[in-house]
Amino acid sequence: MNPAKLNKRITLQKKVTGEDNSGYPTPGAGEWEEVISIYASRKPIRGREFFAAAAAQAENTVRFEIRYRSGITPDMRLVCEGRIYNITAVLDDVYGDRTETHLMTTEVLQNG
Repeated sequence: MNPAKLNKRITLQKKVTGEDNSGYPTPGAGEWEEVISIYASRKPIRGREFFAAAAAQAENTVRFEIRYRSGITPDMRLVCEGRIYNITAVLDDVYGDRTETHLMTTEVLQNG
């Protein structure tokens, strides 16, 4: 992996979960907390437009390449330059030598 290509600062976040002794959500449950900030390479894959619930939407599929890191799951999200991406898949590198991890993400934008 060429470190010079890791030119985007990203933040991985996970949703806070928690309950008190009575089973009620604790304050802050359901909010996103930062897990780690790292550098990545951003590679757009495709974009498409579609209609859902009587509103035009656009979806961008983007692959982020990072140095190998374990513990990343699809229930996390990624923030890059103020944009929020849902992680759809976490893929190890194609060489199998634990040098990089690929994060397949989608960004859904509401159009007006």
